[in-house]
Amino acid sequence: MIAKIYSSCVNGIDACEVTVETYISEGLPGFNIVGLPDLAIRESRDRIKAAIKSSGYSFPSKKITINLAPADLKKEGASFDLPIALSILSSQGVINHDELSAHAFCGELSMDGRLKTIKGALPISMSLSKMGKNKFILPKDNAREAAVVKGVEVYPADTLKDIIDFLNGVFSIKPVESNFAHQFKRNSKYRVDFSDVKGQEHVKRGLEVAAAGSHNCLLIGPPGSGKSMLAKRLPTILSEMTLEESLETSKIHSVAGILSPNKGLVGTRPFRSPHHTISDAALVGGGTNPTPGEVSRAHNGVLFLDELPEFRKNVLEVMRQPMEEGSITISRIANTLTYPSKFMLVAAMNPCPCGYFTDPKRECHCTPFQIQRYLSKISGPLLDRIDIHLEAPRLDVGHLTDKRRGEGSELIRKRVDAARDVQNKRYKNEGVNFNAHLESKELEIYCVMDKESEELLKIAILELGISARAYDKILKVSRTIADLDGKDIIEAHHISEAISYRSLDRNLWG
Repeated sequence: MIAKIYSSCVNGIDACEVTVETYISEGLPGFNIVGLPDLAIRESRDRIKAAIKSSGYSFPSKKITINLAPADLKKEGASFDLPIALSILSSQGVINHDELSAHAFCGELSMDGRLKTIKGALPISMSLSKMGKNKFILPKDNAREAAVVKGVEVYPADTLKDIIDFLNGVFSIKPVESNFAHQFKRNSKYRVDFSDVKGQEHVKRGLEVAAAGSHNCLLIGPPGSGKSMLAKRLPTILSEMTLEESLETSKIHSVAGILSPNKGLVGTRPFRSPHHTISDAALVGGGTNPTPGEVSRAHNGVLFLDELPEFRKNVLEVMRQPMEEGSITISRIANTLTYPSKFMLVAAMNPCPCGYFTDPKRECHCTPFQIQRYLSKISGPLLDRIDIHLEAPRLDVGHLTDKRRGEGSELIRKRVDAARDVQNKRYKNEGVNFNAHLESKELEIYCVMDKESEELLKIAILELGISARAYDKILKVSRTIADLDGKDIIEAHHISEAISYRSLDRNLWG
């Protein structure tokens, strides 16, 4: 007798239907799994055997062949433990066949028969909905994320024994009820706010401009000046996530295994801050069994690179494709996967190796050569993709002891939203959304300056040492500042403010 169980496996950030077929025949006892299983699946035989016996059922001493169809799709992970175990028990007549065929199953088994959390429950649930499978049994900890998909009844289970009794009608499992809109609203609150930051008004204004035009930015200042604190609050002034963005981001986090079981849905824009020792595969994704990297986990949010010069150059270089295209493609012999990676890059660095070159309270012992070598660690192509440079000086005693709270994130976000709405309407036929994504030919059309602005920009190029590559950046940032100001024409004070955000081009450290 051949038993068939419906399941699913993750492929990239989506999922594909998989049918688990079991054939038990006479012959020498054996357990063979075919259909391109990975090592975790091939090792499942011992877990499954122990789980079945621990649940009070006998394991057949016969030749067992498991086929994971389609056979040409590589299967990864331990989520097939549950459907394989159920298919073996079904072949022995232990389970009601009608109920079994009406459900889809995913779950990793421990040796005592308990179910463990799996990765990718959300995209799997979404794939089942598309395939017309409206009943899904999986581990309890994954139920909340899977239940956000409309049209799928999600049944949370603790043990293999509970599932068998449920399918045989002797035990009741209630499906999880999930209100998608309510859950999204509940998870859309940030724990930090811009009002927590004391002083640094120039930096806060620069981050507002960066958020309004989706500009990548670099924070430069001595240790303790609040660079990390400011960067962590940038997501709070970005536009609120849409339901579509939330689902896409949640899928990535689900596949990566970092989606909180208590939330089940990402409601706030991600903030990812990898350590500078990170490898290129961990940053952009990959590995033997490819998983989303930090650039994809920051999708629709902020990627923060602290101590930027300490990152290895090859690691920074691999960021160029995802920053330009908004996605990263990972090629392997058996498969090619594409992960989305639309994020804002925020980087932070000290002005010199010791960190105190611009600090009025601490003496810097670095030589000009050491400072220049330190700054040169930043890749030129990467620096070309950073529009705004912000200097964050050390706070004085007056700012630190000031009891007044600064402007809150909600008020800043309203201005950012207004500027973004202007850009979305302006570029609706251009294939771009924000000023940061404008090409040179589009700058001539949309970055119109008055005569005073043109003269000021010429002076900046001639007198202040503004580089040619910074010219386009200044225009883009000026366009964003004008949008925040509600002006169609770029004026002189917009250009002046944009120039103040290009400190590295003004060669302040060399």
